Amino acid sequence: MEIKDKLKIHRFDTRKQMGAAAAAMVAEKIKELLSVQEHLNIIFAAAPSQQEFLESLVADASIPWSRINAFHMDEYAGLHPDAPQGFGNFLKERIFGKVPFRAVHYLNGNAPDLQAECARYAELLEKEGVDIVNMGIGENTHIAFNDPHVADFDDPATVKVVDLDLACRQQQVNDGCFKTIGEVPTHALTLTVPALFRARFAYCIVPGPTKANAIYHTLNSPVDARHPSTILRLHPRAQLFIDADSAAKL
Repeated sequence: MEIKDKLKIHRFDTRKQMGAAAAAMVAEKIKELLSVQEHLNIIFAAAPSQQEFLESLVADASIPWSRINAFHMDEYAGLHPDAPQGFGNFLKERIFGKVPFRAVHYLNGNAPDLQAECARYAELLEKEGVDIVNMGIGENTHIAFNDPHVADFDDPATVKVVDLDLACRQQQVNDGCFKTIGEVPTHALTLTVPALFRARFAYCIVPGPTKANAIYHTLNSPVDARHPSTILRLHPRAQLFIDADSAAKL
């Protein structure tokens, strides 16, 4: 393990090893916290980068899911409700619909009033508090959909509507989620940087060659909103999991 500022960094040879190790650490923390509190609130990220982690987490029969409330951190605005690219749908298929959560709180990108939906979800998060966030980092170093041009480390909002930058939208094509950039929505709802940072424990899972630049900047660039993921270096209890590909430029 390495440490950069406050961020603990775990390197693995393969995505599978990385995902399994991250899941084991999260499962251990879940059980530790549930030994002293009745319920947990956990935020999950929806992205191909999370696949191995989610598979390993779902396979762990020792996790008491019925004591966990689940949230997700962002959602496209205006995407068809049944579209597989929808983040709620992605998570429902891979974890939300596979284990018996106490509650699953979906962020609705098709709400008639997106500002009201942001306020509704923010109220849920603020009321419940967040124990754990499981997240990734985008090719442009975004966390959730806080692209560099909209990221604000002092954002007064908890959830907000944002426009997506070109690099972010292109990543969705690179990941195989959409065939062309024209199919990628231009706007989304996202938890803000402070909303993510307020989680008591953060686990960031970032594999793959397309993330090598992002990991380099996360660990080496100044901590500011030009590279939103750099904020993780200031979190008191954050862990970063990378594989040989994403660590290639370190």
